[in-house]
Amino acid sequence: MLGIVPAAASSSSPYQHPTWWNKYEVLLNQTTLPPCGTSSGNFSQGSNIDMSNEATPQSETSIAIDPTKASVIVGGSNEIVCDPMRGYFTSNGGRSWGAVNLPLPPPLSTNGQDFGSDPGVAWDTLGNVYYSYIVVFFNRFFNAVQGSEMAVARSGDFGQTWTATFFNLNSGNGKFNDKPMIAVDTNPGSPHLNSVYVAWDNASPRNGKSSDNDVVLVSSSTDHGLTFSAPVAASPSQGGPAGVIGADPFVAPDGTLFVAWQDSINPAIRESSSSDGGATFGPAHLIANTLAVFQVNPPAQASRGALIYPACGADPSVGFHGRLYCSWTDETASNGMDVFLSHSTDGVTWSPAVRVNDDSMGVANDQFNQWLAVDPSSGAVVLSWNDTRNDPTRVSTDIFFAKSLNGGASFSANVKVTNAPTNESCCGADLGNQYGDYEGISAFNGVVRPIWTDRRASVAAVPGLDEEIFTEVLSD
Repeated sequence: MLGIVPAAASSSSPYQHPTWWNKYEVLLNQTTLPPCGTSSGNFSQGSNIDMSNEATPQSETSIAIDPTKASVIVGGSNEIVCDPMRGYFTSNGGRSWGAVNLPLPPPLSTNGQDFGSDPGVAWDTLGNVYYSYIVVFFNRFFNAVQGSEMAVARSGDFGQTWTATFFNLNSGNGKFNDKPMIAVDTNPGSPHLNSVYVAWDNASPRNGKSSDNDVVLVSSSTDHGLTFSAPVAASPSQGGPAGVIGADPFVAPDGTLFVAWQDSINPAIRESSSSDGGATFGPAHLIANTLAVFQVNPPAQASRGALIYPACGADPSVGFHGRLYCSWTDETASNGMDVFLSHSTDGVTWSPAVRVNDDSMGVANDQFNQWLAVDPSSGAVVLSWNDTRNDPTRVSTDIFFAKSLNGGASFSANVKVTNAPTNESCCGADLGNQYGDYEGISAFNGVVRPIWTDRRASVAAVPGLDEEIFTEVLSD
């Protein structure tokens, strides 16, 4: 559950409760937990595969293909009303999937409880896969959040079992950790090969609700996720309130670490970089200004809001070797929300934005929750997102996909991935979470794997289908 929701316009800060607050309130008022962590097997509708198929809902996704073997894939998602994170794994190219819960630490106090949120997954070159998330501690007796900390779990058996490292505990209500994302340096010529990087937003709550003095923090591991360094700031300090969120780390072929984020005080997508393995960061550079501040409330995601954030990658292939890409969504004057992409060769200057979605200009459709991947073998840039173009009322979505084979200069005709729409605005949908704040996509050796939150409640073959985690196999 990425991010925090915007405060009222009268507030001097753009933030209020974190978006995991809805889950906290649900768990706080439950006397017994639902039947969590039990799958009735994978369900397929055409080429769309429900990899979770649980009695309880999920949302917010991440996926990663093993860079040494395209048939091995690991995914992750939030559990909306259950404590642990959920992991998904396959070794047969996604024809079938297993699922497992991720570890949680002990509660901080008697009668305490904790839960996970915000998945991110990435592989190294040695067959290890890493899963980042936050842990939120709370106590029912005191009706209070007690703190949060970072978590990175690692698996050496293709995602079937996990061991976690927990770090950067922020106890009490002085600060909280939010929305981590993970990257691993898989570049053979890099001096930091197989270093693991996690970036996240660290906020200081004020009056129990809003926050200011936000900073993007980064920790690194050089021992395969056993330990993580003390966090350092990737976003520069500034006078007065700061609002940063949606950090995404990515690594260039020479081992330079880049971290991009949304600046919601001075609305823009920005990034900074580190040439010493995440120990220090240089100045921030502008990728693009945004019209939207923090988030947009499209009809399809009006209750939760669609957050503005970057999804980025670097090209290690021969064709556009070293080119950097960042995507984001933004509000427009007449098109609703659109997906945009910019590229750079040095991280200092970025190209003018290219519109990725190809629905008609001047028609108010919405594209949100985009994610980007770069195929390291071909250099293809691939994106997927939630899209309302097939519903004039803008409340039902499909997943759409596009690719660029010319270094982000232009994109292919968009392809609809889903074979049934989802409506998260009615009919028993979880309005506190809806689609969550992001989805995922991964690419390797011409194989593309999007992952998304899907409800398709109208499907007669799956009565009472909750929010589920779906995937599909595509090619670039």
